[in-house]
Amino acid sequence: MPDIPVGSQIFDVVFHPHEPIVYTGLLTGDIKAFGYDDQGQHQAKFTLRPSKRSCRSLAISEDGSQLWAVGKGKILYTIDAGTGKLTDSITAAHDSPINRIKRLMPHLLSTGDDEGVIKLWDPRKPEAIRAYTQHFDFISDFMWLDDKKQLVATSGDGTLSVMDVRAKKTEPFAQSEDQEDELLSILPIKSGTKVVIGTQLGILSVFNRAKGWGDCVDRIPGHPHSIDALCALPSSYPSSHSTILTGSSDGLLRAVELFPTKLVGVIADHGDFPIERIAVDLGGEGRWVGSVGHDEVLRMTDLKDVFEDEDPEEENDTGEREESVVDEDKDEEMESDMPGDIDGGEPTISVSKRRLEVGSDDEETTSTKDASDAEDSDVPQTRKKKRKKEKDALSGKAKKKGRNQVEADPSFFSGL
Repeated sequence: MPDIPVGSQIFDVVFHPHEPIVYTGLLTGDIKAFGYDDQGQHQAKFTLRPSKRSCRSLAISEDGSQLWAVGKGKILYTIDAGTGKLTDSITAAHDSPINRIKRLMPHLLSTGDDEGVIKLWDPRKPEAIRAYTQHFDFISDFMWLDDKKQLVATSGDGTLSVMDVRAKKTEPFAQSEDQEDELLSILPIKSGTKVVIGTQLGILSVFNRAKGWGDCVDRIPGHPHSIDALCALPSSYPSSHSTILTGSSDGLLRAVELFPTKLVGVIADHGDFPIERIAVDLGGEGRWVGSVGHDEVLRMTDLKDVFEDEDPEEENDTGEREESVVDEDKDEEMESDMPGDIDGGEPTISVSKRRLEVGSDDEETTSTKDASDAEDSDVPQTRKKKRKKEKDALSGKAKKKGRNQVEADPSFFSGL
């Protein structure tokens, strides 16, 4: 599908749960909706600008009838998702700019601001139900555990916290130790038994719910830059339980399989612009993945083109390749004995047939914006990286290997 230009930096993207409609929240404060079809055509549905301050985050109701928006203006907006009309607003919902919002249940929302304050809302009421203050830095992402009715929040202060929304206490149910890194994104994997977190240093931290929330049980290095967004694959794909999509500040949208760890491929490339958010349409079960960043376009990628064109005979053409794949159950049994960081061995990594673009960190440029956008920007003006070709980025020690198999050092994404 061709890129959908929106005219400004996009902070968030959400899809209608049942219809081919996508909503974007922009730096200018605009909320733009687009319809699309399987042939790659798109058309504008509506544009609404409830505030001149940036719209940082969006959430949509389960039936797709209502849209909620928050941002730098500290206001919680309720919008008719069909007509684009503003139906309600709660002014001064937070004392600081609101960074994230998530729908938890039909009449329960959560919001998190730049100072680490988390609030629960019934959108039918003008006041917050509860407020939590255990964090002291921005709230970066939320995850909802429906089986326990618990809300998990990640923060720039290096910790995550778990809140039981059924309890009346304003203290969290659990809070992790300081992970010594900004936690930027969170996603459940392995049918919700484990949780993976993207960090500022490009490490994927894995938490095991059965072992508690005190500390991660595994750390997977490799991304050369921060992992700002995570997204699950549709459940129709066999590897969806352990394959995730990662959006990084190096502009690459990757598919990464965990347990065993391997890079499946690069899904989309935003060039020198970091990726802010990624989402899959139709409630996470569709064919299109939308990725947004600082390049002022909504990039729509067809997952069928990426995951349904592999030749199974070629994947199993040699016995050596089959032996190189670590048994998943065995990997999980060994997980508790693994060190906090993977730095000792040389894991075998299977790379897909697709040629992956290789880059380097040698050249740095800063993104130029016009003065008004820079003044109202809600994200640090980070230095952007230009990528160029490197020789033998994934080469390893000489060893007998299958046709599509290479040996690589632990930082197997470096240079991508």
